[in-house]
Amino acid sequence: MKSMNEKVLPPVEGDPIAAIATPVGVGALSVVRMSGGGVFAIADKVFTKAHAPEVPIADSPGYTAHFGRLYDGDLMVDEVIVLVFRAPNSFTVENMVEITCHGGPVVTRHVLQLLLDNGCRLAQPGEFTRRAFINGRIDLLEAEAIGEMIHARSESAYRTAVNQMKGGLSGKLDTLRERLLTSCAMLELELDFSEEDVRFQSRDELTDQVERLQCEVGQLVDSYQHGRLLSEGVATAIIGRPNAGKSTLLNALLGEERAIVSHMPGTTRDYIEECFVYDKTMFRLTDTAGLREAVEEIEHEGIRRSYEKIAQADLILYLMDISAGDFAEEIAAIRTIAAQYPGTKMLVAANKTDRTASCEERMQMVGQETGCMVLGISALQQEGLDELKKAMGAMTENLDKLHDASVLVTSMRHYEALRNASDALQNARELIDREEETEFIAFELRSALDYVGEITGKVVSEEVLNVIFDRFCIGK
Repeated sequence: MKSMNEKVLPPVEGDPIAAIATPVGVGALSVVRMSGGGVFAIADKVFTKAHAPEVPIADSPGYTAHFGRLYDGDLMVDEVIVLVFRAPNSFTVENMVEITCHGGPVVTRHVLQLLLDNGCRLAQPGEFTRRAFINGRIDLLEAEAIGEMIHARSESAYRTAVNQMKGGLSGKLDTLRERLLTSCAMLELELDFSEEDVRFQSRDELTDQVERLQCEVGQLVDSYQHGRLLSEGVATAIIGRPNAGKSTLLNALLGEERAIVSHMPGTTRDYIEECFVYDKTMFRLTDTAGLREAVEEIEHEGIRRSYEKIAQADLILYLMDISAGDFAEEIAAIRTIAAQYPGTKMLVAANKTDRTASCEERMQMVGQETGCMVLGISALQQEGLDELKKAMGAMTENLDKLHDASVLVTSMRHYEALRNASDALQNARELIDREEETEFIAFELRSALDYVGEITGKVVSEEVLNVIFDRFCIGK
């Protein structure tokens, strides 16, 4: 990311835009921001300083604050503080004004409407950040990191977003791209001198370069598993037979009545997904439909979706009714699921321990028969939940941690682009080994170069930009 004081060429300023930059609601303060051509003149039309000297906003230095009042004609709107940011030393690299007013939806809307009435238009979602990208203030990956930081729901996700906003992954990708550019340039020179049959880089050197690029791209691809867990949470499927208490457990872990609880089996027809954080790790809990033979079409669809969530899970939390008499079917089901998903961690929670005096003996038997860790809980009485959370944390403690979080891939878009780049490099390597024509090798390396460029925005379409920035709030 470029320093705020780094001198760059002033942009061709866009039309003036305005938006509320703070969440809507009652609070002590709110911020309304403007960016683009003419924002200083608009501020001077509506703002009057409280004390002399009366220096217009248009003549004020950057990074200065002014206390005064906003007026709509003769009607005072609010007492405010106006902050001035002069191009190119602002977030958007345009002239910007930020107005801090009293909090509350009514006064904030009045301030925004005043700016719209005097020449601004309402900003589109993410338009401030989009202008920062277009004007070279940040690259596309750093822009996405800002959105990830805003939406982070755990400390790990927040830290990863901050590291990416600082440019760690961008720097890594820029280095890869420079090396790809060098290799492409050498091959392009060969094509220019094809009649002389000149090689500017030996095929052994090119093979070595492509192999090293493959290794580094492969490491980034492999980091996505960790990055996904940091940004999305540990996917945890709560499964079991009907009426085992899955919805009750979900509500107990969340601390709120999120799922409908009923003594009638088969209440949950579709999955419910919510998140909770334990010891800085976010768990994405999914309450699934009870696993049994479906008796109707809707229930059959719910069970099918349950198995989809099991297949996608990082942690399977099998909930069984330990007070029931016969465990043969439960044990068989646990064994089957463990065999189908051997790479997925699995934990058995023996629920309804408050209903039987022989739960320890039964739990020991289930553990011996299945080979799984078994913990006793009462979801209804909220007993044993701390031990359950600790066990969940212990089983996943290495899933969402990576030593170098600054070079971590967290986005599916980045992952797909890197996979495509890896495939192109593999194709180039095979072409080199077969001693194919230079133009075919050059094509694959150029493709890899474009895929890497898609991530940081060196190569990007309008459609991709729209998808990315539409996720932002209007004031960002």
